[in-house]
Amino acid sequence: MAGPLSPSAQRVQNLLNDLGHPIHVLEFAASTRTSAEAAAAIGCDVAQIAKSIMFRTRDTDRPVLVVASGAARVNEAFVMRHLANALAGERLAKADADFVRQKTGYVIGGVPPLGHNVPPIALFDRDLLRHATVWAAAGTPNTVFPIAPDVLRDLVGGVVGDVA
Repeated sequence: MAGPLSPSAQRVQNLLNDLGHPIHVLEFAASTRTSAEAAAAIGCDVAQIAKSIMFRTRDTDRPVLVVASGAARVNEAFVMRHLANALAGERLAKADADFVRQKTGYVIGGVPPLGHNVPPIALFDRDLLRHATVWAAAGTPNTVFPIAPDVLRDLVGGVVGDVA
């Protein structure tokens, strides 16, 4: 779609520019909320979707981000094992929509993997590194941006490991 980006998508675009990655955020008329919807709108394989899944720590309510391949079903035990040092013995809990919005600044279905209000503990799915390009949410349920997975890994930071 042509025209100005929504404020949330523009925020992601500005962040990418500020970080030295002039990648263009794309806005679609169709939903890109789920991995399947995003892949269909973009015309790529669902495994190329870099979905941002948020958890929280049970005791201290710290945000935990898993950037996973759209084809992966995230295994919480794997996440806890890879992030054991950062979690310091805490267990994971599901993050509800209010928690996600508060900690990231974005709505579920549009959470980008970077630029959150509160920097999360992060795990990056090793499977994403198999692709030349991956696509991540860009602040709304119908915006995405293409990026080389190694660049995305570096921007997200955190641990690289298997999530499924």
